[in-house]
Amino acid sequence: MANLKEIRTRIESVSSTKQITNAMKMVSAAKLRKAQDAIMQMRPYAFKLHEILNHLQMCLPHRETPFYSHREVKKVLIVVIGSNKGLCGAFNINVSKKAIDVATKDYRSLFEQKMVDFYCVGKKTEDYLKSRGYSVAKCRHDLIEELSFEKTIPFMQLMMDGFTSGQYDKLEIIYNQFRNAAVQILTHETLLPLSPPQEFCTPEEIDLARHNYIIEPSGDFLLKRVIPKMLKTEFYKAMLESVASEFGARMTSMHKATDNADQLNKELRMQYNKARQSSITNEIIEIVSGAEALRK
Repeated sequence: MANLKEIRTRIESVSSTKQITNAMKMVSAAKLRKAQDAIMQMRPYAFKLHEILNHLQMCLPHRETPFYSHREVKKVLIVVIGSNKGLCGAFNINVSKKAIDVATKDYRSLFEQKMVDFYCVGKKTEDYLKSRGYSVAKCRHDLIEELSFEKTIPFMQLMMDGFTSGQYDKLEIIYNQFRNAAVQILTHETLLPLSPPQEFCTPEEIDLARHNYIIEPSGDFLLKRVIPKMLKTEFYKAMLESVASEFGARMTSMHKATDNADQLNKELRMQYNKARQSSITNEIIEIVSGAEALRK
């Protein structure tokens, strides 16, 4: 059994750790509230913008844009959104593993030909991929810090230009979607090429849309404006989802760590009390034995 000094040292160490984890939990909870409000406000706007684009495409079925170009897939770009900081459970590991699965299974032949690129948003995902021997084409760690729509525009524009120029034939995005503080949904989406709304709508819905909408200015003008706007909004929404999920995962992780520290502290104090009682008992036995010896 460990001596009293060692147990006291461990109790002090666990207590200090508990204070840190509890403080981190409170900080994450405060940041989560702000991030949650941001994503809840963003979702209706992104959904409505996507709906407008679908209606516009149904009204203009013969308009072709490069963003709907379904060509032979020769090179793929996978964007992995994680975080710059750890202590958030399996948050970063899950998205990194999913990115590896998509690259090595869905695009196995292309991956073997080194025609699959990883773009990492977040230092932890980059570190995970590089530590396992995967090459990372581009990293952006600054997007997460003080996230704003204006900061994400150049990065998304770069990916859009890569697709329209033919550098990439498909753009995949992997991130954690925020459900609540305890639940984050691992999400894998194809950002480009876009799927025509005709694939999801009935002929009656398409015919109704064509007769119920008057388009002004021209359809080509609107498509050139709405599609890039929608893509940039979708990417920004994914970033907001990931940031909110990160704070939720960290708050949950720190909450569990604080509870574990409490439990460990109780066990150590019980062990300390037993060791102290045993020490006192031994001292009493020694005193009684010494007194008995003196009587003889």
